[in-house]
Amino acid sequence: MQDQSAHIAWRDGDLPVSTRFDDPYFSLQGGLAETAHVFLQGNDLPARFRDGFHIAELGFGTGLNLLAALHLWRETGQTGQLRFTTFEAYPMTAAEMRRAQSAFPALAGIAAELAPFWQSSPRGFTLPDLAFTMVQGDARDTLPLWQGQADAWFLDGFSPAKNPEMWEEALLAEVGHHTAPAGTAATYTAAGFVRRGLAAAGFDVERCQGYGSKRHMTVARKARA
Repeated sequence: MQDQSAHIAWRDGDLPVSTRFDDPYFSLQGGLAETAHVFLQGNDLPARFRDGFHIAELGFGTGLNLLAALHLWRETGQTGQLRFTTFEAYPMTAAEMRRAQSAFPALAGIAAELAPFWQSSPRGFTLPDLAFTMVQGDARDTLPLWQGQADAWFLDGFSPAKNPEMWEEALLAEVGHHTAPAGTAATYTAAGFVRRGLAAAGFDVERCQGYGSKRHMTVARKARA
C-alpha cells in the first residue's frame, strides 16, 4: 500500500518541512503575508467574492490558504457561502496541522474553530459560510474526475524543481478545463514551463512581482465565454 503520510520535519520550532520533497510548507519570510500576496491578491480577492464563489487548490498542506481565505471572506463582510475544494496527495495529521497553524496568531480564532474537523471529518464539512472538500490522492488522477469548476485556483504544490509532477502540462490543462469563464489562477512560481503550461491550458498569463526574495510570481486569467 502506498505511503500517503506527509513526512514532516520541524525546523526552527513550528516550521514544517516536507522531507519527501525537501521543501518548507510556507515561506520562511512570512507564510501568511505570502498567501495574501500570491493567492488572495493574485486572484483579485476580495473584489471578486460573491455567494458561492469557488476556490480550488492544488496542495492543501497546512491549511493556511483555507484559513486566510475564510478570514478574508469574514473580514470583508461577505454574505452567503465560500466554496473551497483542495487536492492533496499527502495530508497532514490533525495534530500536525494544528501545530503548523499555531505559527499564525492572526488566524488563531478560525484555526480553533476548524480544528475539530481535521480530527473528525477532514475530507469535508459545511459551515454557514464555508463548504470545504478535500480530494485525497494524486491530482493527476483525481482532478480529471472532478465535476466542479473553480472561479479561482491556488496553485500551491511544492517547488517545481522538487515536485515537477504537480506542474505537468497535462495537469495544468485539467486546471484550465476546470476553471469557469473569466476564472483565474495564481502561483508563487514563475518557472517558464509553468507559464507555458498555463498558456496552453487557455489562460492569459502574466509574470508579476513575487513575494519576499522571489522576484516574480505568476497570475493567469481564462478568457470569458
